Amino acid sequence: MKKEISFILLSLCFFLSCKKDLFNEKDPFNERVSGNSSLQKAAVTTHPNIILIVGDDIGHEILKCNGGQSYQTPNLDRMAAHGVRSTQCYASPLCSPSRFMLLTGKYNFRNYTAWGIMDPGQKTIANMLQDAGYKTLAAGKWQFDGGHTSIKTFGFHDYLVWEPYTGKNELNAGSRYKNPNLYQDGAYLTSKQTKGKYGDDMFTDYIMEFLDSNYNKPDPFFIYYPMALAHKPFCPTPDDPEFALWNPDLNISDTSFFPSMIKYMDKKIGIIINKVQALGLANNTLILYVGDNGSPVEIYSMFADYLLRGGKGETTRIGTCVPFIATSPGNFLSGSVNNDLIDFTDFLPTIASLANIPKPLNYGILDGVDFAWQLYGESGTPRSQAFCHFDPHPGHGHVARWAQTIQYKKYDSLTNTNQGNKFYDIISDGPEFHAIPAKSRTPEQKKINKTFDSLFRTMHN
Repeated sequence: MKKEISFILLSLCFFLSCKKDLFNEKDPFNERVSGNSSLQKAAVTTHPNIILIVGDDIGHEILKCNGGQSYQTPNLDRMAAHGVRSTQCYASPLCSPSRFMLLTGKYNFRNYTAWGIMDPGQKTIANMLQDAGYKTLAAGKWQFDGGHTSIKTFGFHDYLVWEPYTGKNELNAGSRYKNPNLYQDGAYLTSKQTKGKYGDDMFTDYIMEFLDSNYNKPDPFFIYYPMALAHKPFCPTPDDPEFALWNPDLNISDTSFFPSMIKYMDKKIGIIINKVQALGLANNTLILYVGDNGSPVEIYSMFADYLLRGGKGETTRIGTCVPFIATSPGNFLSGSVNNDLIDFTDFLPTIASLANIPKPLNYGILDGVDFAWQLYGESGTPRSQAFCHFDPHPGHGHVARWAQTIQYKKYDSLTNTNQGNKFYDIISDGPEFHAIPAKSRTPEQKKINKTFDSLFRTMHN
């Protein structure tokens, strides 16, 4: 009864915060640029090490350095203080479509045909770096199907993963937290190997072993760490007293553990950062952290003095704007904020640029825009508009397509929800409650609408 009352109160607070209009007077996502004004490109070797960390179901509002007020994220805040923090990074509303874009640099209509099942003919960031001489590792949530064969095909030398095969429901994959059901070298670990252990502990331990084995070798390395945290089921971490007696087989999910899960996620990231520093790799290792979609809808968080309900699965800004931080001490602008548009297809060409290797010419059409120069404090050529094709379960009828600038957003007429052809000012109307009719648009809005329509015409197979 107590939890039901709390939920009602939270729901009422969220409704009232929407009535105040989350994005009216000042856009809390778009911040004044801070940090050093001088370029800090330090000398690095030709091919720096790269660690790409993906938080599961982590919206922009979660991190304290972004304005979040509900959670402790000291290590991510430390990353931001020594690197570049983005306010305008956009993913898909759900994890599997986002991860396809992230690793392949392509919009979903080009290569996404089923939830969590990637065609072995696709190429990834890991393929690109492996071909350039990088030693590659994947540790965490796989969700591309195919087990050992696919993991190797998509460019990873070493791996320890959860969900090597994508079932109809992620719950079929077994626990990702306590007593995790993990897969390595073509076989599942035994229950004896995982009993009483915690998924993200095992992933970070595996990464530590990899770093110890490779830090003094001539070849650079690429680590892909798609974390289990903080996807539901919401449950205790090893730092919670409830962990010892928790039975993961019951699949109980309790949102009261979400703050602890965020704290533990941050703790694991801190362990990696500290290890890189201890091994003397900090100045030649780029660490990138990004969320994969909005926060769970069950979660309410304080952000910029508003109570926000998570937007996972929703095509609004709350469902798609995710945290992104890039750090490399002495190389990126320390403590800077970047307000340029970034979408998930941009990571492949950007990582190519950061690794000082050419963007692949044999991967088919790549949709991403290189934003590496912005990380070094230069203007570069940021994308003028972002796009998303969202069809999480192809053939089941839910298709949404949209384009956006920082301020405006329009849904393609091919969107088969009630949003088709609607145009919004997403700064003054972040929740997208009130579409702007064609007859009421300003000359600037009409011009932007035309650029959106022009983009839609090009986004087809």
